[in-house]
Amino acid sequence: MARFYPSITDQQADLIKTAPLFFVASTGPDLSPGPDGEGAVNISPKGGVPLHIIDRNHVAFLDYKGSGNETARHASLGGPITVMVSTFDENAAIVRLYGHAKVTPLDESPIADLLLGSPAEGISLPQRQAIEISVEKTMTSCGYGVPIMEFVKDRTTTERGREYKDGTPPKVTQTSANASAN
Repeated sequence: MARFYPSITDQQADLIKTAPLFFVASTGPDLSPGPDGEGAVNISPKGGVPLHIIDRNHVAFLDYKGSGNETARHASLGGPITVMVSTFDENAAIVRLYGHAKVTPLDESPIADLLLGSPAEGISLPQRQAIEISVEKTMTSCGYGVPIMEFVKDRTTTERGREYKDGTPPKVTQTSANASAN
């Protein structure tokens, strides 16, 4: 059963500090998606970038230019944000942080030195901004539906998946075609 807390607990902090991946979900105040997806809930995986615990009710991460900038747009509209951190080992756990975000250009951020002290390795994209999250409550759950997986390494820029980016279907290899036929 899920348990809620008013701030980040010691156990949650331990999980956050060791997680190689976290997810950021945000939306604007209007949940009705427009024709281009604007207004919809945005969910972004953040790997290779640490989620810094500033204090028990504040976390932050260094944001890089990539696909879109929906987290910043939603934050500017005052929309809510949720950060989810999960383990993928035998000791399953999920931590969610609920709150609101503030986005600051790096050259104006008072925590820029902290964020720049541990940049993502292998991401050659330009650093974009500081995302600071005021945590209003946290939740811990068991992670029952999370599969057991092993962390191999962070993905580098040259290993970025582009196969689905332009909307064309992936190439079917002989092995995957045989697997589909069985």
